[in-house]
Formats: sequence, C-alpha cells, structure tokens
Amino acid sequence: MNKNSKVLALKYRPQNFDDLIGQEVVTQTIVNSIKANKIPNAYLFTGIRGVGKTTIARIIAKALNCTNGLENKCKIKCDNCDEITNSSHIDVLEMDAASKTGVDDVRDLIEFSRYGPSSAKYKIFIIDEVHMLSKQAFNALLKTLEEPPQYENGGGLKFIFATTEIKKIPITVVSRCQRFDLSRVKSGELFEFIKKIKDKEKGKISDDALKLIVKISEGSVRDALSLLDRALLSLDKDEELDLNSAQKIFGYFDKSQLINLFELILKGEEKKAIEIYRKIYEQGVEPKVFINDFLELVYYFKNINSLNMESTNFTLNDEEFSKIKKIANEVSIPQILYNVPGRTSVDMHPDTVLKLCEHDNIIGIKEASGDIDRSRELLDKCSDKISIFSGDDKTAMRDILQGFKGNISVTANICPREMHDVCRLASVGSKDEAEIINKKIEILHDDLFIESNPIPVKWALNKMNLIDKGIRLPLTWLDEKYQKILGKSLISAGIITKNDL
Repeated sequence: MNKNSKVLALKYRPQNFDDLIGQEVVTQTIVNSIKANKIPNAYLFTGIRGVGKTTIARIIAKALNCTNGLENKCKIKCDNCDEITNSSHIDVLEMDAASKTGVDDVRDLIEFSRYGPSSAKYKIFIIDEVHMLSKQAFNALLKTLEEPPQYENGGGLKFIFATTEIKKIPITVVSRCQRFDLSRVKSGELFEFIKKIKDKEKGKISDDALKLIVKISEGSVRDALSLLDRALLSLDKDEELDLNSAQKIFGYFDKSQLINLFELILKGEEKKAIEIYRKIYEQGVEPKVFINDFLELVYYFKNINSLNMESTNFTLNDEEFSKIKKIANEVSIPQILYNVPGRTSVDMHPDTVLKLCEHDNIIGIKEASGDIDRSRELLDKCSDKISIFSGDDKTAMRDILQGFKGNISVTANICPREMHDVCRLASVGSKDEAEIINKKIEILHDDLFIESNPIPVKWALNKMNLIDKGIRLPLTWLDEKYQKILGKSLISAGIITKNDL
C-alpha cells in the first residue's frame, strides 16, 4: 500500500519512542530498563482506546531486536525493524485475543515459543485485547510467563499485553507483568500534534474546528486522527473547514444554545428552558453528548473568572467565553475546586490553581491526582491562600502528614470512624498510629472503585444493613463478578462478617 493512501492513524503511527506523545514517563521508564538490561518477562499496557498501547508494544519489539541498538533508533536501515513495522517478522507474533480466546490458541503460542528466534534476539508475543482470553487460556499462560524459555543466542521470550479493561485480567497474570497505565493525551499536546499533521496534509481547517476534534477524541490519538481524516475528506478544493461546518459533520450542536439554556435555568424560567432543550433534542443530539457538554459548562461557570481561552479545553469561542463570564460574575457562591483527572480527564495544574486562588469565591481544592510531587507543589504555592484537601483515599494520610487540611473521602462512607481517626492522627503528625488504622482499611481504598463510584459504596452499605437494595439509573447494582471481591475486602477490614453476605 502506498503510504499516501493510508488512513492518517496508520500513516503517522509512531515508529520509535521519540515519536510518541503524551506518555513521556512510561516511555522513559521502558527505555531506562532496556538500557540497564532489566527487561521484564511481560509488559502489560492498559488505557483507553487509541492512546498507543499496541504502538508501544511494536516499538519495544523493535528496540529489543534492532541490529543498530536502541540509541540508533533505526536511522540506519535495519531489516528487523522494517519487518516488525510491516507486521511480517517471523519472531514477532501479534495476536488479537478478541478473535482467538481459547486455551488451544494459547497452547499453540507456547508450543511455538519452544523454538528459538530465527533472525532476532528476542521472540516476542504481542497480545491485544488480552482481557478477552478465557480463564483456561490465562491459566495455560501462567507457567510460561513465570519461567519463559531462554535461547542459545542469549535472548529469550517476551510477552507484551494490551487491554482496555484491566479489571478483567486475573491478578495472577497481572502480578507476573510489569504494568503501565497509559494516560489520555492532554488537549494542548493533541491539538499541536494534529495541527502539524493537518499542515503536512495541506488541509485547510480552522483552529476552532481542530479544537472540536480534540474535544470529541477525549484524549485518544487514534480517534483524533480518524476525525481529522474525516474532516479532510469533507473539504472541497480551496475550502476551509470552520467550526460550524465541523459541528455539522461530527454531530455537535451550537454551544450558544446550551449557554442560553444554562442562563434560563439559573433564572428559574422553566418553560423557556424546556423549549430550548426540546430544540436541541430535535437536532438529533445524543443525550450523552448533551450531558457531557452541560457538565463541562458548569465547570466553566464555576471557574471562568480565572480561566482563559487556552485553559478551557478548546470548546468555547470568544463570544461564548465572554457570555459565561458575564453570567458567572452575577453569582456569588463559595466554591471548592475539584481536581479529579482520573474521572474528568482534565488535570488542573498548580499554576492554574494559584490563579484561581485570586478569586474571592474560591476557598479550597480537592486534589485527587495521587501524585506526591503535585501535592508538594500545591502546598508550596497555595496553602496560604486556600484549604487543600485530599481526594484520594490511598494517599490521603501521606498528604495530610505533609500539610493537607483533610480528606474528601469515599472510604469514609463505609468506615467513617476509621477514616476520621486516620485523618485526625495524621493532622497532628502521629504517623505510626495513623498507619496502623489505615493498614486495616487500605484494601477498601482500591476495591470501592472496582466499578464506578458510588456503585460499590451502595452495595457495601446494603450489606452493612444501612440502606435498602437498589440504585437509580444510570447507575446499576454491583456486578456479581465483583461482589465476592468487595465482600472479601469488607470482611478483611472488619466492616462486615461472612454472615452478612
């Protein structure tokens, strides 16, 4: 296939570590481990679709087998790397577990692994959508994962797994892998990336239209490139794709309607608000799209006085931005900022928080990144201006010991006394005592997120006989496959007994 005839996601697929965007920490860790010859038997990459899981897998395969060494990055021709790029290398086998899920498929792999590589140093098995393998298939893998064969050439067998659903992979498999969680690519970085590609393809697309593509893609590089492909194909010669045209192509509606709706809700004009919503609905806008955009608008409304156009995730034009700012300035409500990048895919940088601190209505922040460096930076820059609270139960004790004012907790819904004592003891510097209590309940910090919060919390409260069974849509009752796991954790923490299950 002619390179120019390829879809953009294939044409611009990264071929070495330097080409990757948005995963700098992960790639640097991998490069360092290869340089130090501390290569794990198996890599496990997890993250949303299109952030580079299988791409990184191929790059690792090339880095391990490149005849020019890792540092050359194939600036000199290398047959191994060329064949891996073209998916034709006999020693690098790629398998889609979505179509090959059975134990026999895995046994074929294991049998194939008995024979050393033909031309490469390492034999490598890349398994995409690995969570789709059957239980029997996973069990068949365990011994080989633990003790992979070593070959006469000094190389060995390496597994590279990719998945979008890490929770479906048995812990026995996860524990035998070096796990990497790939993050969504930040909006600014993704915007610059697709803008460069747009220029290379000589496409005429406005920055506002590109920003819409970034928004829709939700941090997925592949989705962004697919949308860019679609945008470029829609253009007539010498025509520029503007925001209005892009909204029609991608099924997005005019944000001014949403802003008008929001203003009417604030004024209590119910009838007019319903009329505008009906118009939006009749345009064929998906309810999910509407809800996401409305929640985003609420976020902007809360923080608009200290935001600028560059910090609004590229979804507002100048006129819309100004209108929201006018509405926000007419309302005076004390606010606590929420920074929960794991759920919102938006990370509020400490410098942004520092600017927000200038607003009289901003009194605190819930910081839930779990990043110790981020915690220290926030304390250094903002602790004398606003109250800083942890929003991550796993790291709350550590953050309070550093100087956070407290914790906005999920675990506290289940064991309020224990979480209160952990926070109280940490706030007075009693680290050892706090650790004893936290150790007892720390398993809940993870397992209460085994499904989307508050589904596990609701289930746990029911087992504690504190609430009736049931939950309102769009939430659903805790999946049966997770009930045993969470039940065991609750028993371990001393919250319930076996008789309560």
